[in-house]
Amino acid sequence: MVASPTRRSGGTARRSGCTPPAAVRHHRPRTPARSSQRCRQPAASGSRRTRRRGASGCMRIAEDLGVDTVVTMSGLPAAPGDSFPAWITTVWPPENLHLLDHQWSVAIDYWGDLAAEAERRGIKIAIEMHANQLVYSVPGLLRLREAVGPTVGVNFDPSHLFWMGADPLAAIEALSGTIHHVHAKDTRIEERAAVRSRLETVPNDRIDERAWNYVAVGTGHPDGPAFWRRFADALRTAGYDGVLSIENEDYSLSQPDSVAIAARTLTEALQP
Repeated sequence: MVASPTRRSGGTARRSGCTPPAAVRHHRPRTPARSSQRCRQPAASGSRRTRRRGASGCMRIAEDLGVDTVVTMSGLPAAPGDSFPAWITTVWPPENLHLLDHQWSVAIDYWGDLAAEAERRGIKIAIEMHANQLVYSVPGLLRLREAVGPTVGVNFDPSHLFWMGADPLAAIEALSGTIHHVHAKDTRIEERAAVRSRLETVPNDRIDERAWNYVAVGTGHPDGPAFWRRFADALRTAGYDGVLSIENEDYSLSQPDSVAIAARTLTEALQP
């Protein structure tokens, strides 16, 4: 298992997933880590055909570059005639469940075609479970995978699960055999969450106001590297021995400082 940095600056991701990662290496010899490419879905206002063409093009480029995993998100279909989607997280009012059924119907049709293309190209699709997406939790990921096949798996990013109240280690166990890629990214739940709740719309850079914040890997929990050691052990048990891609979005530190903290944390966590 290896760790490599992914940088975020000003909220815009810049990924170098096609470069063989070598920042931190696990003590056990292994073959070179797989590379990954991030595929961003076009805006919700674009046509479904446009979005599908963009995802297909991303897979074609990945195949040409010898990249075997494409990281993306599930998307979130809007209701017929609407321009913006609704993220359904409650069963009331009852119209929510009707819209949710529609969203799943659209998503399965969309991803079914792309999964078939990915299989033909020898590409794996790693869906990141993220808020404001149809697939934001383990049950959603497993539902999509069951519907379209094992080409679709997860890009496991624990940072979103932390603030949504899930246990990343339990989630890894539930996703055993489905993990295609991993982001090493940390979240700190702030004391003000007791009043604000964990549902947050304050922009990420206003860290002193938010209920939770993305932080350098190792600074989100009192036990620091000990958590990440358990995290790595859980991944191995679940059959994953690929990249731990450091995704940095700590607005309280400089990019070099926060990535250095993450690298030190993971170096310690991956020691025998």
